[in-house]
Amino acid sequence: MGFEIEASHHEVAESQHEIDFKYSDALTTADRVITLKFATKTLALRAGLHATFMAKPIAGINGSGMHTHGSLTKSGKNAFYDPAGEHQLSDVARHYIAGLLEHAKAITRVANPTINSYKRLVPGYEAPVYITWSASNRSALVRVPAARGNSTRAEFRSPDPMCNPYLTFACMLSAAMDGIKRRLEPPEPVDANIYHLSPDERSRLGIEMLPGSLAESQSCLMKDQVLQKALGPHVVENLAMLEGMETDSYRLAVHPWELERYLAKY
Repeated sequence: MGFEIEASHHEVAESQHEIDFKYSDALTTADRVITLKFATKTLALRAGLHATFMAKPIAGINGSGMHTHGSLTKSGKNAFYDPAGEHQLSDVARHYIAGLLEHAKAITRVANPTINSYKRLVPGYEAPVYITWSASNRSALVRVPAARGNSTRAEFRSPDPMCNPYLTFACMLSAAMDGIKRRLEPPEPVDANIYHLSPDERSRLGIEMLPGSLAESQSCLMKDQVLQKALGPHVVENLAMLEGMETDSYRLAVHPWELERYLAKY
C-alpha cells in the first residue's frame, strides 16, 4: 500500500503491537494513520479477530498511545539540528518544544478525545501525564530521541489512536509555531523518572499534569485562543457539544464496577 514500515514490534501489554511508518508531511501522515487503522481492522476481521485502537481497552495493563514525531525543515535541511546547541538542538527546536508544552493541556482535548482516553493518561502505565520534556526520559511528555542530523525530532507522547489525526496534527503544529513566533523557551529538561518523584518534588520543579478528564481538557481548550483560531469556530463548537454529550452519557450510566461494589453491600 505504499507504506515504508521502519519498525514493528510487540509492545508491553498482551496482544499489543507497535507499528512505525516513515515520516512525511502532516497531511499525508494523517491519511496514512487512517489507512493503517482501517486496513488493520479489516485484515484482523478476515482472520476472525478484532483489532482495536481504543486507548485503554483492558484495565490494569498498558493502554495504547499514538506517539507522534515531528520536525521542521528549511531549505531542505532539518531545522531542529544544531551541532553547537545544547543537546545539539537549534533555537527553532527549543521554541517548538516550548510551544507544545505551553499548549499541551488544550491539545489534550483533541489528541485524547474520549472518556476512555483519560483512563490511559494515569501514572504507572508508561503513558505521559506530566508536562515536561527530556532528551532521554520516557516518562516526559515530549522526548527528543537520540538520533541527530536529519533525524533530529521531537516526540509528542500523549496522543492516543482514537484521535482525529488531522485535527491533532493541526493543533500540534499551531502550538509549535506559536512557540517559534513568540520565541518561547522550554523549562529545564527533566531527566529523572517523574513517576518516582513526590508531589512536593514535582511542585518544586514546576511540573504540571495533563488534564485528568474530558471535561477538564475541554475547559483548557476553551481558554486557548491559539488552538481555537487554528481549529475554527465550527470545529470548536462541535467539540464542546460532543464533550457535553459524552460526559453526560457516561455520568448517567450505571457501570458494572458500581454494581459489583455497591449492590449487595447496600
